Amino acid sequence: MEDLNLFKKLSKRLEDLEQLPKLNEAKSIPEVLEEKGIERRDFMKWATAITAMLALPGNFTPLVAKAAELSDRLPIIWLHMAECTGCSESLLRTDAPTIDSLIFDYISLEYHETLMASAGWQAEQNLENALKKHKGNYILMVEGGIPAGKNDFYLTIGGHGHTGEHNAKIACEDAKAIFAIGTCSSFGGVQAAIPNPSGTVPLSKVTNKSVINVPGCPPSEKNIVGTLLQYILYGTLPSLDAYNRPKWAYGLRIHDMCERRGRFDAGEFVEQFGDEGAKKGYCLYKVGCKGPYTFNNCAKNKFNQHTSWPVQAGHGCIGCSEPDFWDTMGPFEEPVANKLYNTTFGGLGADATADKIGIGLLALTGVGIAAHAAISKFKNPKEGEE
Repeated sequence: MEDLNLFKKLSKRLEDLEQLPKLNEAKSIPEVLEEKGIERRDFMKWATAITAMLALPGNFTPLVAKAAELSDRLPIIWLHMAECTGCSESLLRTDAPTIDSLIFDYISLEYHETLMASAGWQAEQNLENALKKHKGNYILMVEGGIPAGKNDFYLTIGGHGHTGEHNAKIACEDAKAIFAIGTCSSFGGVQAAIPNPSGTVPLSKVTNKSVINVPGCPPSEKNIVGTLLQYILYGTLPSLDAYNRPKWAYGLRIHDMCERRGRFDAGEFVEQFGDEGAKKGYCLYKVGCKGPYTFNNCAKNKFNQHTSWPVQAGHGCIGCSEPDFWDTMGPFEEPVANKLYNTTFGGLGADATADKIGIGLLALTGVGIAAHAAISKFKNPKEGEE
């Protein structure tokens, strides 16, 4: 009964969205996909995967497909702050465009500095026009941390000399929904690392409106497009964790879904890069993997057209979707062991806030991970020496 009520609710939401005028009358998303050689069957397979990823029942697949087709009815304004453009690259740079990137390429992207042809005064005018034209109806996506307060001048944009903080505040004011794309926008990222000379802060610190964080350095395109489609489906904020990350994407630890988890459980660890354990695909905890402390779905989504991800390629997770990872997760090629509970997030650890686990159990879990790794050395004294 609950699923049926939700199905009716989402169907009504999409019917209302369908009444909105198309922002680009020349072309629809189904037409674009057909032009690119993507058959309807492939599109529905993709919609089925997105439905499962969003933890919706299988019979909701037609609704997800319809939400994707209607995603060109909502204008999107994408701002760049202090960043490397890696989040945009993750979404758009591919030698064989995925359905995710094609959909994003043809939604009504009213402003995106990397993709648009205009520059200088014309670009600034475009932003002003887009904010005015779609006031109260646009989705704002922001990439990059924001130098703020007395240090706001570290990011000065365009001929008017406005700061990034100024632009972000103005854009947030009339946005229908706000997404912080990537760890820099979500949590400050490397720009906010100690000693943070530019005074960089996350997007949530420059607005009093709710911000959905989609962290990762970079996040996968599935997490970006999936979060957008979930908002289109529901018309409200998704279920979020303590760090305002969508639970469907950031509800489990890297460690929970890692293909090397069996090696961890068996006490089989890489002792140093290039050793026999590394060649056999052993667990990377002892060479710095932060998977037990990091919440993301990288193992499921992967990167580079879903072919691989850092742990599969032989390097441990660096915890890039966690707040302050640059300071608290380093050194990146050394195990965290018990250090996390002394320095990270006020001494509570990522799990305490994301899963609200009691501090006693949390500390026990942390010690267990470190002790398990240490004991394995005695279980397999010759590992890595063959």
